[in-house]
Amino acid sequence: MGYIEDKAAIVTGSTRGIGLAVARALLERGARVFISARKRDEVEKTVASLQAAHGKRVAGAVCDVRNYEQVRGLFREAEQAFGGIDLLVNNAGIGSFKNVEELSAEEWNAVIETNLSGVFYCCREAVPMMKKRGGGYIINIGSLAGKNAMAGAAAYCASKFGLIGFSESLMQEVRYDHIRVSYVMPGSVNTGFGRSGEQDPATTWKLLPEDVAIAVVNLLEMDKRALVSRVELRPSEPAR
Repeated sequence: MGYIEDKAAIVTGSTRGIGLAVARALLERGARVFISARKRDEVEKTVASLQAAHGKRVAGAVCDVRNYEQVRGLFREAEQAFGGIDLLVNNAGIGSFKNVEELSAEEWNAVIETNLSGVFYCCREAVPMMKKRGGGYIINIGSLAGKNAMAGAAAYCASKFGLIGFSESLMQEVRYDHIRVSYVMPGSVNTGFGRSGEQDPATTWKLLPEDVAIAVVNLLEMDKRALVSRVELRPSEPAR
């Protein structure tokens, strides 16, 4: 029996792209997965679709991770559905790709609050629940933009640079509570996110969301004595 089987997971931003691929990968390995995103229609559609294949191992709720009260509600609902939380994948994220002088305060705040504060809110709720269960695993989806700054991406890069520091500090705080913390840093992924948009999956040079999901699964299935704190994942042959 693998580590993932029968574990209860929350995956944020899980109605599309990387989050949906992670949710599917966990379900295929026997986990129970709580779906969340900001749009009710997308959450309901995704939950219904996944329930058709996985039944009661799927539940979900609307949550904007920028709102701490909504995050608290998300974790309460997931705990009621599954009896507790063992795994958290913080995937919800947005980007605003503009030069600083063109970036509004509202756009800056939205990126920082979603990509960084939202991770903090979710982790703050998850850690006590995991301690009650005797341990758990938190995986934060970052980006290579967290170590490679780019012009026109100051807000996004700041949020992902911050995510690295947050993840590494949290890892040291909770490791003796049997809670492992890792972060995954993908390069270009073939989703609608970012400036280059989505390409034909059959011909794209980009990573696929499923590639990131495999990295998440590999982390979860590693023996508990070992911790890979960071995974950098990039296309093997990017466009020149």
